[in-house]
Amino acid sequence: MSYEVKLMRERLPEYLKRPIIDTDKTKLVRKILKTKCLNTVCENARCPNKNECYTKNTATFLIMGNNCTRNCLYCNISCAKPEPLDKKEPQHIAEAVRDLGLKYAVITSVTRDDLPDGGASHFAECIYKIRELCPETKIEILTPDFKGNINALNVIIEAHPDVFNHNIETVKELFKTARPQGDYFCSLKVLDYIKQNSDITTKSGMMIGLGETFEQIDATMRDLHNVGCDIVTIGQYIQPSKQHLKVAKYYTIEEYKLLETHADKAGISHYQIGPLVRSSYRASELF
Repeated sequence: MSYEVKLMRERLPEYLKRPIIDTDKTKLVRKILKTKCLNTVCENARCPNKNECYTKNTATFLIMGNNCTRNCLYCNISCAKPEPLDKKEPQHIAEAVRDLGLKYAVITSVTRDDLPDGGASHFAECIYKIRELCPETKIEILTPDFKGNINALNVIIEAHPDVFNHNIETVKELFKTARPQGDYFCSLKVLDYIKQNSDITTKSGMMIGLGETFEQIDATMRDLHNVGCDIVTIGQYIQPSKQHLKVAKYYTIEEYKLLETHADKAGISHYQIGPLVRSSYRASELF
């Protein structure tokens, strides 16, 4: 079967559309982010839930620049030469968490294969700074695989976020198509290492609609369960542009309900499954 990029984009089903909302709260979030010169994955990845999240004074911070060193064919973030790290960014993240009054902060990043530790120490510094200014705030980080670097993972464990999230993203059979510079088994090993060497809650997410089968989704959920993953999220892949992988299937609401029963059978105790579910969507509720 061919999974080459197509140039035609299908119309979204109505249940995947979200209205544009502009309120005092969304304006406040944007103002604080702009003042602190911060990026969010909400904007960079064109997340369909960003307005809902902004109205709740929440945002998923995107650290270490706008450019990624990997070229995943589903992702809207640019693959280009990365920017130098902003040493003030951890402090600015912490100040934004304080100014937004966040009780739960989510931090993610572009992949930085150019850095010796993949940016693990920068993640850790963000955690430390948030804890200094907002000691009661729970912290979830959504990280790249760090190429499986044990030293990098130990840096994360030492900083001890409340939740460590690393997305498996897709089934094993489609991994090299969607994530040509990644490795399915490396991602599983990363989650397993965190679970085996800490008491940090682990989490992973996947998108569906790239051509996977129900059997392959089941196998992926079992793999995540076998490495002790505490929380799993599953949502619909939406093609960001004509240059990205085409959607092979839009799952129905009924099929998402069916996948919930499959998650139960796979032994997943905490999950969020639905068309617009994303890895950081309503993260505090899942935790």
